[in-house]
Amino acid sequence: MRNITLSIDDEIIRKVRKLAIDKNTTLTQMVRGFLSSIAERDATRKIHALESLEASFNEFSRDMGKRNWRREDLHER
Repeated sequence: MRNITLSIDDEIIRKVRKLAIDKNTTLTQMVRGFLSSIAERDATRKIHALESLEASFNEFSRDMGKRNWRREDLHER
């Protein structure tokens, strides 16, 4: 696990440390949990976007039949 350095206002740190004590945790665990939840939400959002795109493809795709043309036929010179 890597360490990072953050610059945070002293008043915010004091308030969050009090919250951490009330929740029987630490400031570090709260920050770690917050960052993990952001990463998880982003992954979930991407999964939902892909599922939506796939559903759209399935809904609007049509069978075009057998291809009986050549590229050259489309681009006669």
